Amino acid sequence: MSDTGQDREDWADRHVARWRDHWIDVTFEDDVEAIVVRIERLKRHFKITSQQALAEVGLQDFEYDTLHQLMIRDTPGHASPSALAADLGISNAGMTGRLDALERAGWVQRRADADDRRRVSIEITRSGAAIWRRAMNLRGRAEDEVVHALTADERSILAALLKKMTLATEPPDDNG
Repeated sequence: MSDTGQDREDWADRHVARWRDHWIDVTFEDDVEAIVVRIERLKRHFKITSQQALAEVGLQDFEYDTLHQLMIRDTPGHASPSALAADLGISNAGMTGRLDALERAGWVQRRADADDRRRVSIEITRSGAAIWRRAMNLRGRAEDEVVHALTADERSILAALLKKMTLATEPPDDNG
């Protein structure tokens, strides 16, 4: 194991001890509580560092999320507004508001379909791609600082364990 201070107490250890000492009539498993509390602490840390990265480049969460969905598609940088709305889990009206803001900022542009002028395609602009990349780099560095406390083998094991837990929250795959 990498030197992560395994013998040192962390916030989750203190939390579990408080629960054990003060809530003797509540049944819980120490390891389950420690896992959930640590995941929540990491989630909070990643959210804060993400917001700091976005603030540094001048993006709001919704702007980053929309640019990110636009960039990670099978057709990077191009999508229909309805496809983006579906990917983001928002209404078409909500998507229109987001796209209006991104277009005013110069980060996306709407293009009429050559074959059907009623249809619109969204394209990321060079400045939109550039600001998304800067945000990705800053967020990535902050994530790396935490995740690289683990060795490559530990990261692989953790990724597999988290996948197993995540699959327990998802509906069964229709294919098997």
